[in-house]
Amino acid sequence: MISVGIDVSKEKSTVCILKPYGEIVSKPFEVYHVEQELSELATMLLRLNDEVRIIMEATGIYHLPVLSYFKERGFFVAVINPFEMKEYRCQGLRRVKTDKQDAIAISHYGIDHWYRLKEYEAQENIYTELKLLGRQYCHYMRMRVESVLELTHLLDYTMPGIKTLLQGWNEKNGKDKLGDFAEEYWHYDNITKKSEKQFIDSYLKWAKKKGYHQNQDKAIKIYALAKEGIPTVSSNTPSTKMLVQEAVRVLREVDHTLMTILTQMRSLAKSLPEYPIVRAMGGVGDVLAPKLIAEIGDVRRFHSGKDLIAYAGIDAPPYQSGRLVGTERKISKRGSSNLRKIGYEVMRSLKTHKAPEDAAVYEFILKKEREGKSKRAAKIAGLNKFLRIYYARVMEVYRK
Repeated sequence: MISVGIDVSKEKSTVCILKPYGEIVSKPFEVYHVEQELSELATMLLRLNDEVRIIMEATGIYHLPVLSYFKERGFFVAVINPFEMKEYRCQGLRRVKTDKQDAIAISHYGIDHWYRLKEYEAQENIYTELKLLGRQYCHYMRMRVESVLELTHLLDYTMPGIKTLLQGWNEKNGKDKLGDFAEEYWHYDNITKKSEKQFIDSYLKWAKKKGYHQNQDKAIKIYALAKEGIPTVSSNTPSTKMLVQEAVRVLREVDHTLMTILTQMRSLAKSLPEYPIVRAMGGVGDVLAPKLIAEIGDVRRFHSGKDLIAYAGIDAPPYQSGRLVGTERKISKRGSSNLRKIGYEVMRSLKTHKAPEDAAVYEFILKKEREGKSKRAAKIAGLNKFLRIYYARVMEVYRK
């Protein structure tokens, strides 16, 4: 019974090896994440001639080389949630934070929780790839938000107020009306130098070319706004056109990347047996289905629907002490923030479209609103119910 605690950092790890009752097999020492040093550590552990369990914290991607190396060689490896390890490490009155002390604490954790340690099980490659794509999608979505803010900031100089008339981005095909319009006109002077009829004809031709609705009333409103608007930079300044069009170009590049990633996610998700079940659920469309599956991963790794809800961080653990019983508990938020965000988008879509496929979730949201819950709290409650249904339906697919 030997516990090997590994405190993982970016390029190296600190290792401590203990037996029960605090007996030290090896004091903390450093190991770099290279073949030779990991091989020497594996050889040392095999020579101990006892049951060995390796325990490490989940540290983003830094622990993956060490995890993969020892799993491939048949070692028992447990990956512990960092929050759980932090709670264990902070039990004493005097809190010391060094790599050596962390490795010792992880080793002690292995001894104290020996019989409930769960061996790490790698997900199928398709789920791993989907999760990586999903995280990159979130990254580029943040870049898109920044790019849109920068474009609208520039348009406040050249076409103040235009955003109110040309909002909307289609996530399914990556088309952005505001960006396309700004690339064509970029300054109110390009509109006002035409007569109203000339601009309307020009706008309708542009809309047809770009695949937008040819709305004559919208063209009239834009022309009126251009006549009344007061640009604060001149259209004769050489930098003006360049800055606006470069902002549009950057936005298009980000949109193209998002579409490429989303297309790949759809292709991978459709190869999974649960995809048609998830896609048919209310509020889940072609865009949200692959993102939802990517963030949840293989649902079989959860013991129950409650585990999935806890993973999302929307559980409200009970609180009772003496006569005090907590009834108005907030969600824990100790889980995947990405899953909470995607789940909330699903609830908004479900509420907007009143999807009959999941009338139970929709009616549950309405019920919570009638009870006096805020719309946000009602949607979170609906997401709780949605994830329970998700777990039951997907598990049924794998039990067949």
